[in-house]
Amino acid sequence: MNVFLWILQALLAAGMLAAGGGKLAQPYEKTAESMAWAKSFTSGQVKTIGAVEVLAALGLILPAVTGIATVLTPLAAVGVALIMIGAVVTHARRGEWPNVGINVALLAIAVVIAWGRFGPYAW
Repeated sequence: MNVFLWILQALLAAGMLAAGGGKLAQPYEKTAESMAWAKSFTSGQVKTIGAVEVLAALGLILPAVTGIATVLTPLAAVGVALIMIGAVVTHARRGEWPNVGINVALLAIAVVIAWGRFGPYAW
């Protein structure tokens, strides 16, 4: 189970890093062109979402790898779950159902990681 959780952590971290990094690296206008939901938010809000996603990705991996403050790993998973709840609400309001499905899947992965790392498979 520990290996399974590590795989989930790595996959979720890679996804969050790619999503957040993209929001941070691109100008707001380009992000708004490729992600219609971004037009409902200001540039600063989109950049903040990207920064939080990058921090969550780091939190899913670095504490566990270094053995320092390992409680941050399941806390990062809870943070990702909260981000995904917000994403589900945003996409559902806009009728972007394929995105809702992806966000629900990421939410489920984050919940499994939080359960495992807070519970029976904590460090």
